[in-house]
Amino acid sequence: MRRIAPLLSLLALVAAAGCNNLNSQALNSEGVRLYQQGNYQQASVRFQEAIANDPKSSNGYYNLAASLHKAGTLYNRPNDLRQAEVLYNQCLEHDPNHAECYRGLAVLLGETGRQEESFRLLSSWIQASPTLPAAKIELARLYEETGRKQDAQASLIDALTIEPNNARALTALGRLRDQSGDHSQALANYQRSIQINRFQPDVAARIATLNAAANPSIAPVTATAPTGTRLGSNRWQPSVKY
Repeated sequence: MRRIAPLLSLLALVAAAGCNNLNSQALNSEGVRLYQQGNYQQASVRFQEAIANDPKSSNGYYNLAASLHKAGTLYNRPNDLRQAEVLYNQCLEHDPNHAECYRGLAVLLGETGRQEESFRLLSSWIQASPTLPAAKIELARLYEETGRKQDAQASLIDALTIEPNNARALTALGRLRDQSGDHSQALANYQRSIQINRFQPDVAARIATLNAAANPSIAPVTATAPTGTRLGSNRWQPSVKY
């Protein structure tokens, strides 16, 4: 009996942890639904409850940060932005390679007049995780958004040196080359990307357009450069994760 009692206690703790995790996931999903409806206040409440059920969930901290970031920007609430910054950092404490969190925090720093801190943040991430393509891709985003397109291309090439079949980096590099008029190289990047991830309708449309331009006998397809997998919109919007 002395041996059984500790085992039963351990099983009870495991069961409770599993239950809390499921509750957290359900609350998180509800928060995402509310966020997508534009109900950021109620979404924040659900994300807070999700964190209470699973305090180690990096996505919980990220989602709450993104929700406060969105509301703070939309309704000009400096206190929401300050809380969002704290939560982004808490997210990174639980997951040091949370790409979306790095992205959100870098944007928040830039929006609050701390652009150099944004670069230091992402540079530090690269130093800590030098073999992680996502870190170099996020730095490329920031370079592009600040007008440093050559640096953005170099960062993407570095990412592809680590992971040659990274569809996101290939699409982003193709888009930059497309914008600069280097259509043959852009087409090559797009084609490699679509082979790796075929669920990129904008990329597929742009490939058709470039092929039509190179081969006038092919009926042209009206399309713009890819927007679905963008290197970086000048107006980034916080998003949440299931």
